[in-house]
Amino acid sequence: MTQRTTYVGLVNESMIGQTLTLKGWVQKRRDLGKLIFVDLRDREGICQIVFDSEILKDQMSDVDQIRTEYIIEVTGELRYRSEDAVNLNHPTGKMELVAKEFEILTRSKVPAIYIEDDLDASEEVRLKYRYLDLRRPKMFKNLKLRHQVVQSIRNFLNDAGFIDVETPFLTKSTPEGARDYLVPTRREAGEFYALPQSPQLFKQLLMAAGFDRYYQIVRCFRDEDLRGDRQPEFTQVDLETSFLTQAEIQQLAEAMIKQVMREVMNLEFDQPFPTISYAEAMARYGVDKPDIRFELELRDVTEWAEGCEFGVFKNTVTSGGVVQGINLKGLADEYSRKTADALADVVKPYGAKGLAWVKLTDEGLNGPIAKFFDEKDLAVFQEKLALEEGDIVFFVADQLEVTQAALGALRNHLGKVHQLYDEDEFAFIWVVDWPLLEYDEESERYVAMHHPFTSPQNKDIEALKANPKEALANAYDIVLNGYELGGGSVRINDKALQDEMFSLLGFTPEQAQSQFGFLLDAMEYGFPPHGGIALGLDRFIMLLAKEPNIREVIAFPKTGRGYDVMMEAPNHVAQDQLDELHLTVKKD
Repeated sequence: MTQRTTYVGLVNESMIGQTLTLKGWVQKRRDLGKLIFVDLRDREGICQIVFDSEILKDQMSDVDQIRTEYIIEVTGELRYRSEDAVNLNHPTGKMELVAKEFEILTRSKVPAIYIEDDLDASEEVRLKYRYLDLRRPKMFKNLKLRHQVVQSIRNFLNDAGFIDVETPFLTKSTPEGARDYLVPTRREAGEFYALPQSPQLFKQLLMAAGFDRYYQIVRCFRDEDLRGDRQPEFTQVDLETSFLTQAEIQQLAEAMIKQVMREVMNLEFDQPFPTISYAEAMARYGVDKPDIRFELELRDVTEWAEGCEFGVFKNTVTSGGVVQGINLKGLADEYSRKTADALADVVKPYGAKGLAWVKLTDEGLNGPIAKFFDEKDLAVFQEKLALEEGDIVFFVADQLEVTQAALGALRNHLGKVHQLYDEDEFAFIWVVDWPLLEYDEESERYVAMHHPFTSPQNKDIEALKANPKEALANAYDIVLNGYELGGGSVRINDKALQDEMFSLLGFTPEQAQSQFGFLLDAMEYGFPPHGGIALGLDRFIMLLAKEPNIREVIAFPKTGRGYDVMMEAPNHVAQDQLDELHLTVKKD
């Protein structure tokens, strides 16, 4: 083989007249008799190759064998195409390489999928033949974007004095999180390692060890129900620092994100990211990860509803619930009674019993519940909901949590359906002042809103036992376009306070020592104030690439049900392996 001169897609006009050697895959061939044209492809793009029978007299029989996805090596002279043959859809579209020598390096069967971006193959087929799918230009672009983001992050953190430290993958299963993936060991019958859901405890111990600034771009594992933005194994950018305040950690993370956006996306963010409290996010947007690219905020009309004539609203308020609405401005004509009623399917999964609506036309209020309202009620709608002619308002009446969740989901649905935001905009926002704890009715105990190691705000430490539900956390999430990009907190570094937190979460002292004794012991040896943040790398790349799910930005992902169709995993193992691990498989 001859040494390659350059990538196929990097051929440019400065090379005109030069002899080049190119290597790559055959995208397509066109036979015009004495001339055969081949589009040669590699990871950087395409270049047209001309095989002329006058030049390759002794090799044309070999050229005739070339088929799609064959790998070939071609040496020839680069020249301009004729004017009528220029293809400006490709950066190399003004040029072509006239072959003087060539060799078939590897032959190929007819590929199971077309190697092109406009692909109609099912996701199952794409993942089964992922090595073919990854040849498509879009997939290379996505993974190159991922590489560039990681490089930018590493450069930022290295320059900021952080040290990259690897933490174990085989560790201990601990409660207070998603389900662990367990790993049996032949050495200890009936005992298991767990794959880490995050390096949380190890990075806190690194602070106890004096490392001060740690980072890791790390694989994590959670056995949870999957969605488009989740995988059973995922990558996060994990940071921990000592002696920084919450504000300083946020500033550091924000500066890192801004560097990525500047270096990789060529976008400047001159202003600080806006900040909103958890309570305000829920009140205005109905979700704790608001998409602030569009308005359409929730409006509360509970006080009015208590005295209105519509029984559903009035009875909800009497029973301790709320009535809230969102005003879809100027789009009333888009909805018939049938299409407006159909939106009830959007809110039902969140516990809402129904969806009420009215629209304002030139004839007044219109809709199934309009008959219950008069001019006085219309005036309230105009004041509280900014209702104008051409608007349609959707109401949910239920308990506060259900109402917010339902309208928050409806808001996001309407934003997407009606394209209320700019697809090219990236809108970051910090969500702060999170509740420290939430009460789980099923288990009849408090659970940590983030994790058990998050510190309460100073003002709430004294009243923690007396009023735990009202305590706020030193916690912060960064949100991008309605997705949680990452979250972090200032951690507890005082053993007495950590003991109190475990007690509030229902741990006995013995249980806390059994599960987290190594952390509690470390707190007795000079544990510094510390905190950190973790960003979901896969989700970040998904949003930057404007892809619908994270499988499009991971080289070898699992399906939506967590199955690897290429490797056929998970799968059965041999009985002798099970015996060695002291395991018996229960038959259904």
